[in-house]
Amino acid sequence: MRSFLYILSALAVIGLAFWAYRENYETQAAQDRAESLERQIAYKRERLRVLRAEWAYLNRPDRLRELAEINYESLRLMPLQSHQFGQVDQVAYPPEEGLESLGIDFDASVEVSNMEDAQ
Repeated sequence: MRSFLYILSALAVIGLAFWAYRENYETQAAQDRAESLERQIAYKRERLRVLRAEWAYLNRPDRLRELAEINYESLRLMPLQSHQFGQVDQVAYPPEEGLESLGIDFDASVEVSNMEDAQ
């Protein structure tokens, strides 16, 4: 009986050692995948920064104005003038009666326009 317990204990130790060995390698593989993903994320973020800088560079107003002038014959683009912009008081807002049912308090609103100062 005693030899049976020794053999059973030795098999349990071997089984636990095999399990620990396998878990160790699975953990290392998971850490390698996580590091790889972190490198990919860092690369993508850097690429996004570069693309945003390129976008800002390509959308410079002076460059766009020059392109509009160069391609005037084919595109017929006109430069924006100040009279093409609307006034805040020209915006059609929904009636306040419909919005009061939603619980919006217009008495607590803040005036953000300085239209009186400009006129």
